Amino acid sequence: MAKEPKLLSISKLDELKSTGAGYDVLRYISLPELLGTEADTLLYFIGRNLARKLDIASLDDVYHTFEKLGWGRLELVKEKRKELIFHLMADPVANRINAPFPAEFRIEAGFLAESLQLVKGVSCECLEEIHKKIFQVEFSVIYT
Repeated sequence: MAKEPKLLSISKLDELKSTGAGYDVLRYISLPELLGTEADTLLYFIGRNLARKLDIASLDDVYHTFEKLGWGRLELVKEKRKELIFHLMADPVANRINAPFPAEFRIEAGFLAESLQLVKGVSCECLEEIHKKIFQVEFSVIYT
């Protein structure tokens, strides 16, 4: 019988150091080319898989992880019966939106969907919308 993989404590993210440029080149240039036409779907599931590897127990853990991974500052702005609306902002988000290559936020969307599924105990899916004029990404997490 296979052993259950050990979850990585989010406090371990504090030990990681990176400048980010290399990560962006790999993520936005190399990875989409490697993944081909299925890149959007695969990136979303990469994000979901990453959330399963981390010990996420609360919404604060999700916020902390977004900041530590250099994804920006995530904020819950609206809560409906079957939907949560989040905004992602900060300099890293603006830099990615202004970058000389097409930026996407599919990994973050998948990560957020799976994280909330773990925290809330209900199936979740997430859609993202980039607001270029105000350098913000809006995530809609829908309980299914």
